[in-house]
Amino acid sequence: MTAATEDRTVPAGRTLAARLRALREDDRGSGAAAVVIFALVFMALAAFVVDGGLSIAKRERAADIAEQAARYAAQDIDVDALRNAQPGAQPVIDYQQCTARVQQFARDVHLPASDWRRAGCPTPPTGPDRVEVVVYVTYQPILSGFFYGKSITVEGKADAVSITGPGN
Repeated sequence: MTAATEDRTVPAGRTLAARLRALREDDRGSGAAAVVIFALVFMALAAFVVDGGLSIAKRERAADIAEQAARYAAQDIDVDALRNAQPGAQPVIDYQQCTARVQQFARDVHLPASDWRRAGCPTPPTGPDRVEVVVYVTYQPILSGFFYGKSITVEGKADAVSITGPGN
């Protein structure tokens, strides 16, 4: 024991208030409390950085898959009708098969069944040569998953237009 801690000790015959006052003035163990607080802050920041980056990456992946799926669905045109059409006519997309083609593409890029089954063309087309696509990607957070046990689903939307060159 050092001289500083010897002065703070209270003899057994002293009152309870004197003993509590002596304990309150004792700073032993305060470094451990600071280490615990800084460790928790560090873990929270690490969770924010890692899971935030994962969220951004998954959103980009959903958008990329949606863009590619929209292009894939926009290729479903009646080639014979286009060849027999007047010069300059734009192709007409088979919108009835849009959701099936988007889901096929989502399966081909290895999305889980829970995600590719929800992918599709949810809105009616804004024109005969346009498709709009929605794709969902579900993921589990890494560090914040210790506290938040649910999966997170992000959405990617895209549209594509089928056009031809001047010679049809």
